Amino acid sequence: MSDPQNPPLQVFVVRHGETEWSLSGQHTGVSEIPLTPHGEDEARALAPMFRDLPFTRVLTSPRQRARRTCELAGLGAAAETEPDLAEWVYGDYEGLTPAEIEARRPGWEVFRDGCPGGETPEQAAARADRLLQSLRGLRGNVALFTHGHFGRALGVRWIRLPIGVGGRFWLRTASVGILAYDPAHLDVPVIALWNEVPGGRA
Repeated sequence: MSDPQNPPLQVFVVRHGETEWSLSGQHTGVSEIPLTPHGEDEARALAPMFRDLPFTRVLTSPRQRARRTCELAGLGAAAETEPDLAEWVYGDYEGLTPAEIEARRPGWEVFRDGCPGGETPEQAAARADRLLQSLRGLRGNVALFTHGHFGRALGVRWIRLPIGVGGRFWLRTASVGILAYDPAHLDVPVIALWNEVPGGRA
């Protein structure tokens, strides 16, 4: 049984709002692409979800699109920058669309093949594991503002799945997932919520 005075850890994984490159499908790792006006609206729509929740920690990727999403969602004042929350390093594939990568390397999948000049799946998994391990001793709510591919890496590694299945865990822009523990078995990590957006946004 959980103690209401000492609640178990819940990790809110938040993907940043829309950018021009998320719209076009261009892989955005280290590039600093701002939110679109619609992306800013998406981020603001998250605020009611977080308004009445106490957070033990709020961590954000150093990329401006994640930091701005955190600010507009109402948690910027408490946020700390966490380099390990940055997006997958795409290397030679930075800025390319899936079709452009497919032309170079048919059948490519980032969670299986990684990126030349960037991160391998094993490196991304190790980064996710390191971050999650640093959180496991905490209690209460923790918010992580991150990115599409690395957010999926966090989800699958939380429940101890191999990184290769991360591509099956889609994340919309400005979506929220909750990594938690089974209330009846507090040593069993679960995904309590995934890919949730305010107001049933398509």
